[in-house]
Amino acid sequence: MASSKWLDRTQPQTLYIATILLYINAALSLLGLLFGGAIGLIGLVGVVGQVLGAWGTANEKKWGYWLAVVVSVLMVLLTLVEFSPALIITLIFYIALVALLLHPQSQQYRRTWFR
Repeated sequence: MASSKWLDRTQPQTLYIATILLYINAALSLLGLLFGGAIGLIGLVGVVGQVLGAWGTANEKKWGYWLAVVVSVLMVLLTLVEFSPALIITLIFYIALVALLLHPQSQQYRRTWFR
């Protein structure tokens, strides 16, 4: 029986860091929802999507990888729609996350190992 994991250190550095960033962004988004009351249901879907995408990526699931990519791109777009100078750091993190997920090293590993 295969065991599930939250992180996979054997993955390329780009995917490993992307997985960590997904968890960090989900935690910070959840804190923003709890204490800032921002966005509501869309924010909650973003948090759940990031956690599921990170878990799926760590367990080498294609659906997890693609969920992580879609949620990350949507979060970039959502941040751009609601842009303010206070959200520059948030935008940088989401853009870095998309870049890590779509990096050629991540793509090659996904094509080879993900099922």
